[in-house]
Amino acid sequence: MAILGSGNAHGGCSLLHAAGLGYGASIGVDLPLAVRLLDKPSKRDVKDPDELLPAILDAWIAGGFKFPNELEKEDLHWAVMSQIPPRQGLKSSAALSIAALRALADATQTEVSDEEYVAMAAQAQIESNVSITGSIDDAWACLTTGWKLIDPQAESISEGVLFEGNGPNTEDWVVMIVCREERKKRPTLEDFVPHTSAYQNALEALQEMNELVALTWNGRGTVAVMNDVQGRKITNDAILNGARAAGMSGSGNAIVVIAPKVSKPTCERLLHLFESNKEVTKVIQTSFLSNEEESEDAPS
Repeated sequence: MAILGSGNAHGGCSLLHAAGLGYGASIGVDLPLAVRLLDKPSKRDVKDPDELLPAILDAWIAGGFKFPNELEKEDLHWAVMSQIPPRQGLKSSAALSIAALRALADATQTEVSDEEYVAMAAQAQIESNVSITGSIDDAWACLTTGWKLIDPQAESISEGVLFEGNGPNTEDWVVMIVCREERKKRPTLEDFVPHTSAYQNALEALQEMNELVALTWNGRGTVAVMNDVQGRKITNDAILNGARAAGMSGSGNAIVVIAPKVSKPTCERLLHLFESNKEVTKVIQTSFLSNEEESEDAPS
């Protein structure tokens, strides 16, 4: 068995659900995912219930690229190592798409632009029915650092980037990901219509570069869309116990909670709160993948 190529990506969390207003924004989170492209099946079974990996191969060919070593689609196999909890709204599908496409590029020594990666990832997610919007903002978040506000209806991927931000300072904040059982259903676009005011507040916060406020308003809208009573309680309890922001990511079921890193008592109190909740299956402590500003060269 030969490793033909390898690729990496990372998870993310929502700042603005793309189904809320038609605009989407997500930011990268330090949840790594690695993919290897193989010429024979891996000894470990690859879980791909949505058949996203075959759709990624189709998107690669549709993008005008070729498979390595003149192999056919059925000759290509995958190995996936991921720290992203699946089906929790943490962008596992977008990350898998980006990492697999990077593995194909590595295997074929092909130069692929960021815009091409995002376009192919969106196509694969739509074809495999894992996204109702194409998750273009998610693909950007899993590919790069910081965040971008995306118009998925734009004529091109590059024109769809309306504006972008560096993200919160990584050194200042702890990101707690409160995982629960996998979501029971996926929302429809119609489910979002009654809750546009929360998403409008999230959009306005992003326009002011206030990502933490956006995350909270977006989460309020989405727990309402999902009619998630427990998710709303976890979010409210987090804020009451010192979290600076809290909200559901994607369409759930994970709740992302942001706490000041400097306040260890607050972080410990929140961690105890979540771990004592029978609805919570796991709590992951990690950080944003924000753009590091070039402060070293800045005048003092």
